[in-house]
Amino acid sequence: MTLRSTLDFFLYEWLEVERLQERARFSDHSRETFDAVLDTCEKIAREKYAPFNRLVDTEEPHFDGEKVILPQATHEAHQAYAASGMLSAAQDYEIGGMQLPYTVEAAANTFFAMASVSMGSGMLTVGNANLLMAHGSTLQKEVFALNEFSGRWSGTMCLSEPQAGSSLSDVMTRATPDGEAFAVDPLGPRYRLKGNKMWISAGEHELTENIIHLVLAKIPGTDGKLVPGVKGISLFVVPKKLVNVKGELSGVRNDVALAGLNHKCGWRGTTNTLLNFGEGKYPVQTDNTKSDGSGAIGYLVGEPGRGLGYMFHMMNEARIGVGLAATMLGMAGYQASLEYAKNRPQGRPVAGGSQKVVKDAAQSQVRIIEHADIKRMLLAQKSYCEGALALELYCAKLVDEQHTGSQTSADEARLLLEVLTPIAKSWPSEWCLEANSLAIQIHGGYGYTRDFPVEQYWRDNRLNMIHEGTHGIQAMDLLGRKVLMEEGRGFQLLANRMHQTAVKAMIQPDLMPHAEALTKALHQVVAATQMAWSSGQPQEALANAVPYLQAFGHLVLAWVWLDVTASCPSDESPAHAGRQAAAKYFFHYELPKIEAWLQVVSNRDMTCANLPEEAF
Repeated sequence: MTLRSTLDFFLYEWLEVERLQERARFSDHSRETFDAVLDTCEKIAREKYAPFNRLVDTEEPHFDGEKVILPQATHEAHQAYAASGMLSAAQDYEIGGMQLPYTVEAAANTFFAMASVSMGSGMLTVGNANLLMAHGSTLQKEVFALNEFSGRWSGTMCLSEPQAGSSLSDVMTRATPDGEAFAVDPLGPRYRLKGNKMWISAGEHELTENIIHLVLAKIPGTDGKLVPGVKGISLFVVPKKLVNVKGELSGVRNDVALAGLNHKCGWRGTTNTLLNFGEGKYPVQTDNTKSDGSGAIGYLVGEPGRGLGYMFHMMNEARIGVGLAATMLGMAGYQASLEYAKNRPQGRPVAGGSQKVVKDAAQSQVRIIEHADIKRMLLAQKSYCEGALALELYCAKLVDEQHTGSQTSADEARLLLEVLTPIAKSWPSEWCLEANSLAIQIHGGYGYTRDFPVEQYWRDNRLNMIHEGTHGIQAMDLLGRKVLMEEGRGFQLLANRMHQTAVKAMIQPDLMPHAEALTKALHQVVAATQMAWSSGQPQEALANAVPYLQAFGHLVLAWVWLDVTASCPSDESPAHAGRQAAAKYFFHYELPKIEAWLQVVSNRDMTCANLPEEAF
């Protein structure tokens, strides 16, 4: 099956996205307009992205002393993507958008992630602009967000710092009012920022005429000290180049300096940077006589002290985007190894009897896809990648439901997204990475060389278990907050949907064993959740949060596969047979793994947590 035919099945047969056109926001759309968007993105990805995937891996970004240099192909790909209108696809018509359902937007972006994930498709820029549309002032929306949606400017998110990493409560970047200009700048309360930010994707480049940084920083108290913890964090718009209220460049470079490029294992087509704010390399003198020009100029977004909450608006979108990127890298490896297995002759059929294996060397070699173990590895990849794609599109549909559904359905979608987002980010980043490993294995020694693309897919995908929150962070978020929030309402809603799927599947004889297995697994996860918290001690409950995350993720993917196979009518096509086999594989080979994961969770096993460091 091609990616397009897989998307068509999930969108139109399983998720029934055409029904979204019954809602006022999407009433101008039809399957014809949805298909046109998919066609356009598939064409751009095929022509502007895929041919240059190896190029952007080998020609890493470099700094010539004045600017960061990227291959010309990256510039052309960005221009084509911006010209397609996809940066503003989900926005209102009034600001140049298409009012496209997020489900279709997410599906369209899969083509770019599969063709060349590190060339980028604007995920951070769109997330940046969406955050400003939700929390910025009217002028911040007009000046910054709209220019990002048009592709004229790009955006970043600046959270981590060298000394703090993922511990955002320990950020030390300071923001102090900019003297007399503080309260009178029409773009918002004006501050001077000083600090360092690390791991900033697309933090410096020449693809757009300006880069809009969203920066977390702390405003000192009256005693000059920073407020400890996350409650003291505020959010600021810090443009690379200063602009006026009409969105025109002022010709003044803000004091945001590139301190270095990170040289990565993969995802080399996107710059990843260390940025210094207010180090004095580009001092900004203004008409403010009380300012010495020290510090990068930033404009407060929303209210002081609420920056982390605003940033999570962007981070949650980014986490679904990371999951989708991981999925499509897995899918790229699957397609490559499938093609290789169909054409690579090696070995001969196994024959014989009475516990004796015989191979006839006189027979012709068979293609490796005829070997059972190769089929096992291909089917594992298919179950991981197509299952993950279904999950990501399901989450995208929940986003549309949250924004356009009835009050009740929108609230349910919100709660379901709270519970599913850690899975949508983490599960594909682990198991579609495993799919990439299996793709290398199918290629044998060739897979470990640069003669074939599968080693690059693995290197690119290895990042996804780390960025936008590591597995450990996602796991603590799931077990420590999401399954408990609002008295467990989100978890209960998800359990109810799993029960509904099981009931639907029970009436189909071939799916009945899967329905029973799903129900059993759900009960096991519920019981493990209760046991983890039975002592009331967070240290004990969260000691095995990652095994819990893995088990919960496998439960979710089993549910997705059962719903896909139970919801869609049977036919005699190879595609349907493939989906049935992928679901069967997942239930037979993968779902049983959860018992081992949940055992340490239920027992609140402290083997790892209590081991003194000297023992290592």
